[in-house]
Amino acid sequence: MLPLLLASSSPYRRELLERLRLPFSCAAPDIDEQRLPEEPALDLVKRLAREKALALADSHPGHLIIGSDQVAVLGEQILGKPHTFERACEQLLAASGNHVSFLTGLALLNSTTGHCQVDCVPFTVNMRELDLKRIERYLRAEQPYDCAGSFKAEGLGVSLFQSTHGVDATSLIGLPLIRLVDMLLAEGVSLP
Repeated sequence: MLPLLLASSSPYRRELLERLRLPFSCAAPDIDEQRLPEEPALDLVKRLAREKALALADSHPGHLIIGSDQVAVLGEQILGKPHTFERACEQLLAASGNHVSFLTGLALLNSTTGHCQVDCVPFTVNMRELDLKRIERYLRAEQPYDCAGSFKAEGLGVSLFQSTHGVDATSLIGLPLIRLVDMLLAEGVSLP
């Protein structure tokens, strides 16, 4: 088996990949993550996942390189990482009573053959009606300022949900493991 490389500095993606019990290393790709003019969210996450994997191909020959990128979409608006308490409040107030779609782009690049599998795995969260006091309590408790949509689904953020829908709950956290297993199997990786 070729060595696995996760093209990410995300602790959330690293924790998810550890679930597969395969040895891997991590490296942060250096790419421009700006959205292209008029680029649909689906195309954006697939492009960025692929670019993250490709960015490390020359420095990691003979590897299977995993790239992933995620955006949260509310209506027509892409929600990025809030980075601040105030921006997180705005995002959660806007999401209150609505559904937020998470699009997670995934790429697996064989840096020996150049073959790259790319996909997007969607997941939808239907949010509860939230008032400002509840949002502020949540943000002070969990501080999810590095998370698209302003919540951590793997933590207390689940208390903000009314329901969820999708084929792979790990896509909500940022690395769709079910689809990744399909890609790894296609590359001949043995998994239990």
